[in-house]
Amino acid sequence: MKHADKTNRELERRHSMLKVLGKQVKEFKRDSILTPIFMVLEVIFETIIPLLMGRIIDIISAEESNLNQVYIYGAWMLVLAAGGLWAGVMGGKYGARASAGFARNLRKGMYENIQTFSFQNIDKYSTAGLVTRMTTDVTNMQNAYQMILRMCTRAPSSLIIAMIFAFSINARIASVYLIAVILLGIVLFIIMNRATKYFSEAFPKYDKMNESIQENVSAIRVVKAFVREKHETEKFKKTSENIRKLFTKAEKIIIFNAPIMQLTIYTCILVISWIGAKMIVGSGQTAGGLTTGDLTSLLNYCMNILMSLMMLSMVFVMITMSMASARRIAEVLNEESTLTNPENPIMELEDGSIEFDNVSFSYHKTSEKPVLDNINIKINSGETVGIIGGTGSSKTSLVNLISRLYDVTEGSVKVGGKDVRTYDLEVLRNNVAVVLQKNVLFSGTILENLRWGNKNATEEECMEACKLACADEFIQNFPDKYNTYIEQGGSNVSGGQKQRLCIARALLKKPKVLILDDSTSAVDTATDSRIRKAFAENIPDTTKLIIAQRISSVQNSDKIIVMNEGRIDGMGTHEELLETNEIYRDVYESQTKGGGDFDENGGEQ
Repeated sequence: MKHADKTNRELERRHSMLKVLGKQVKEFKRDSILTPIFMVLEVIFETIIPLLMGRIIDIISAEESNLNQVYIYGAWMLVLAAGGLWAGVMGGKYGARASAGFARNLRKGMYENIQTFSFQNIDKYSTAGLVTRMTTDVTNMQNAYQMILRMCTRAPSSLIIAMIFAFSINARIASVYLIAVILLGIVLFIIMNRATKYFSEAFPKYDKMNESIQENVSAIRVVKAFVREKHETEKFKKTSENIRKLFTKAEKIIIFNAPIMQLTIYTCILVISWIGAKMIVGSGQTAGGLTTGDLTSLLNYCMNILMSLMMLSMVFVMITMSMASARRIAEVLNEESTLTNPENPIMELEDGSIEFDNVSFSYHKTSEKPVLDNINIKINSGETVGIIGGTGSSKTSLVNLISRLYDVTEGSVKVGGKDVRTYDLEVLRNNVAVVLQKNVLFSGTILENLRWGNKNATEEECMEACKLACADEFIQNFPDKYNTYIEQGGSNVSGGQKQRLCIARALLKKPKVLILDDSTSAVDTATDSRIRKAFAENIPDTTKLIIAQRISSVQNSDKIIVMNEGRIDGMGTHEELLETNEIYRDVYESQTKGGGDFDENGGEQ
């Protein structure tokens, strides 16, 4: 009973997966229908040719041969051959168009769905895993789809039509084919079933290998600085070796497919030749209703049938490999964002006031302890608020709730007096600009990167934002200034320059709330001070939340929040916290000991 339920669940899951993938055929349905039609036409043309060849042999073998009939049959064979060639070419053309279009739609569908993911959705997948799904897995599906449209139509139709023609010539000899087909079908099923397990295990290994490559290439400077080339090479070899072993195990099983097919083909030819020759030679040319031409046709159909089985086995191998890919692609396509717009979203944010009302938050519903617990904060519009706390005190988790990168588990977060869940997501995030802890720049010019904040920003507006972020000074030193090309990941600018460009990019949104998540850690204290001064003078109406490790970055804030293990340990001005909060006082004393603060690289002196 349990086994039956498990089987039913598996069938339902596969049906659901195929339904999701089938939707991606979209505008290529016509090509997907025409391909098998042309493949069947090709088979019909090709299957009639052996029948006509048999007729020609019988005419030539007769005592009084009629050459006119030979010419007629020969002409028809040429027509059928030309028709088969035309049908094959058209089938290939439409099959290629359908499979390439299907692959394009799969990639597009996954990419578009990934863009809707919340941070919670993204946390489920590794970057390397998503890259593998959009490349290797989609390629597998493209090849499998083309084989399904062409080979999966051609092979069965060729087998069935050839079998019908064979039985119409001689049922006794055609029975040999039938027995061979049944036996081969059972053997192929066993082989494919065993190989599937290894293919399913192999593709997650690809994710790990791609992850290793991605980490190594993106952090190549760190690898070289710590002389870890040998370690990284060994790690890659190990991952690659695991993939090799799994595919070798699968291939060791599949390899039996070819010799079994060859053995069956040659056995069938020998048996048919022996039975057919005995029927002809034993009692004359037409004994048992079999002629030399019929035997020739039967041998041709034997090859057709068994080659069709060979093609089917290849299709099964490809489908077996692609099933794991299909599941992984369907998983991404089925993933629904945990954050959605309300039915009638608010399209305008009044001001930058923020309120946390009894907020608790967990990344996972099953977590025993919340990441944030009973948070209550009120921030007026235009205030500058510093947030400080040790590593793991949930500072970033706190500000992520404001722009609704995650949703609260309990309570509510309000911006402009309204719950963030009532706003249109795009409106909210355009008004709440976040400079994340990990700064990311994209390949392109400085201007192109800045215009991520506002695609319509003029060069003057970009320059003004850069002046506020103290980025204009170093940009002017570049030969191409604002047209300087930024390499992928911003590898050709320093950490401090990258941070200032990201701040300028956020300022171009002209937000009502600006969140800096430890975004000045790589700049010196003098530049940090100038940035804060520029904010105070030029964007006084914007609410500014500054997460920092340095007391100097937040001490002039209107209020400072001290976080500790997901709770608010203290709140007040710099002077108030020095008197009332032990954590804040300890941090301040450790950073000012010896009369210093931070060096120009952002580290403690």
